[in-house]
Amino acid sequence: MAESALNPSGKRPAAPLRPRLPVLVLCALAALLRLALPAAARQQTPPPAATAPAAPETAVNAPPATEVLTKDAPATFTSRVNLVPITVVVRDDKGRAIGNLTKDDFRVLDNGKPQVISRFSVEKPGTTPVVMEPQAAEPGEPAPPPGAPPPVIATRFVAYLFDDVHLKWEDLVRVREAAARFLASSLQPSDRTAIYTTSGQTMLEFTADQDQLQATLLRLQPRPVTSAGASGMDCPNISYYMGDLLVNRQDQMAIQAARGETIACANLNMQTTPMAVVDSMWQSAAQQALQNGDHETRLALEVLSRVVRRLSAMPGQRGIVLTSPGFLTPMYYQELGEVINRAIRASVIIGSLDARGLWTPPGFSAADSTPAGGPNVIGIKTGFASNEALAQEEVLSALASGTGGTFIHNNNDLAGGLRQLAASPQFIYVLGFSPSNLKSDGKFHSLKVALIAPKGLNLQARKGYYAPKHMTDAAEQAHQEIEDALFNREVLKDFPVELHTQFFKSSDVDAKLSVLARVDFQRLRYHKENGRNRNSVTVVSALFDPNGNYLKSYVKVLELRLKDETLANFEKRFGAGITVKSSFDVKSGSYVVRLVVRDSEGQMMAAEN
Repeated sequence: MAESALNPSGKRPAAPLRPRLPVLVLCALAALLRLALPAAARQQTPPPAATAPAAPETAVNAPPATEVLTKDAPATFTSRVNLVPITVVVRDDKGRAIGNLTKDDFRVLDNGKPQVISRFSVEKPGTTPVVMEPQAAEPGEPAPPPGAPPPVIATRFVAYLFDDVHLKWEDLVRVREAAARFLASSLQPSDRTAIYTTSGQTMLEFTADQDQLQATLLRLQPRPVTSAGASGMDCPNISYYMGDLLVNRQDQMAIQAARGETIACANLNMQTTPMAVVDSMWQSAAQQALQNGDHETRLALEVLSRVVRRLSAMPGQRGIVLTSPGFLTPMYYQELGEVINRAIRASVIIGSLDARGLWTPPGFSAADSTPAGGPNVIGIKTGFASNEALAQEEVLSALASGTGGTFIHNNNDLAGGLRQLAASPQFIYVLGFSPSNLKSDGKFHSLKVALIAPKGLNLQARKGYYAPKHMTDAAEQAHQEIEDALFNREVLKDFPVELHTQFFKSSDVDAKLSVLARVDFQRLRYHKENGRNRNSVTVVSALFDPNGNYLKSYVKVLELRLKDETLANFEKRFGAGITVKSSFDVKSGSYVVRLVVRDSEGQMMAAEN
């Protein structure tokens, strides 16, 4: 898998088996294998010898090496590095998602300027459970119990992320109980669930074990890193929101309130105390509040980004349910936008639940202390506290609307909210455009996505994005696109590719699995160079366990330099295509095999499940 644990400290874990894939965009094929078999392989193709080492990736039944060069070096392809992705959900007046619209039905405005939609797709997050075909037992192998259901491969992965850094105890208890009831009654055989926390102190990787899920939920408790983003000082008591106003924005009303509260709570004599001393006191408290709040926000966003990255390595439907009271991101809008972009690329839907339910505005709650400084200070700080409480919701709303998810707030039915978040929209549109003259200045760009003919339909989409502070390198962007494609089970058929498998058990526990991809090179495009027809094809074979955890993969790039006569007589000499073989040494068990193929010249893709 990409990452087996989430590290809230910000340090990346040691790199596991995940390879650096070549620079190109791939297509995907998936097949199911069951290797818990006796020594006789069940494929028609004879197995390799038991003593043979793991076969390298090779092209078989191919033209001479002078015309097909096999190498491990990654091929380089052009990529649109400034693509802005947008997820859009369109619903009718009854709340049902609509999936029959085309690119021409949408228009996109970036800072009020019309944009050309360069990429368009319709995704269907709901998937049908993949069931392994029942197989007759070999002689000497125990038969399955009568009526036993066949194994079900996991196709839906949902990570529940609890913001224990910002959650108060009373809110966390209610959410914890609602989640326990929901998970106990709603999980399907093909579902896998993980539990993560923003503090990183409570964690459970993807599983279908109800006992583990319930036990992990019981361990959840508030784990604030600081004093809820406040200064930690009683005099003056500066919140994260107010600290941002004071330090970053030099807000005069906030300065007036800070001075008034400092003088009152410290019982200062203004006739003998210089204003510089007063300002020094509240400035110190504001700096501390800003530092504490920044740390907690950065921690929450880093963990959220890691959960998205973790889910990107899972095959099938992927979702995150973020349960939080919300938090502020005054200095981290760029990082928030990167999380949304990564989630869109990985087809991860983020649903958010405001754990406060129906909450009482600060200043009207008996739990909130009255600030010192008289009516003027009380009025200003009460207004700031109300604004802060509302601003906390913005990050939850942005994550949901930006990724096609749902935002549940102002509702005490937390179990109902979790149930609604677990039901993904049936259709999600993914639009992409490359803004012209985009500057790497980090500035906010407002987005408006609309239907040319609304027809009474409602539209949900992200409201803006931040320009990058540094433009993405083309190779880096293409590498990211490769990873996204490798872990996506989308079916495409731009050109014919066939997937075949062989396996052989050398002992009761060891087996050799071979993946064979037959590619029809006649359907590809070529460019002429030095009298040869040139193209390159990359083949990636990847292995996953039944829970979708990444295990291993092999990559091979075939450089084609075909003569005219070879291409003209290709079918007669080589049949339906060239076969590329990859072999894995594995332990007996159930696996998911994924084959991805893509050519450079025509950038064509093929996929088949």
